[in-house]
Amino acid sequence: MDVALWIAAGVLGAVALMGGVTKTFLPLAKLSAHEGGQWTAHASPAFVRTLGVLELLAAVGLILPAVLDVAPVMVPVTAACWIALMVGAALTHLRFRQVGLAVLCLGYLAVATFVAWGRFGPESFSA
Repeated sequence: MDVALWIAAGVLGAVALMGGVTKTFLPLAKLSAHEGGQWTAHASPAFVRTLGVLELLAAVGLILPAVLDVAPVMVPVTAACWIALMVGAALTHLRFRQVGLAVLCLGYLAVATFVAWGRFGPESFSA
């Protein structure tokens, strides 16, 4: 199960990194023109950039604490925070009638739930 948790955290980390880079560094006009990014036209630039930075932090928090063995409890804490972020993302996509993207967010939520459960519980780094 440890390998499955590492893979799940790695996938979430990659997703968070890609989303964080795009929201933090791409122009908002370019973001809002892409499929799934229409919501950015209705949000403040500061809000979009803040979400991007949070996603970059999530990418780091899902991997580095365990790899470096410095506060590895941050991995499941970050996964729990990712759950909250994905609830908001799913609701936002539903608001814009993007059901497929909302389902994708719920899939990421399920993976994050697995990581949080596994790392807080049976495969804790402190065990």
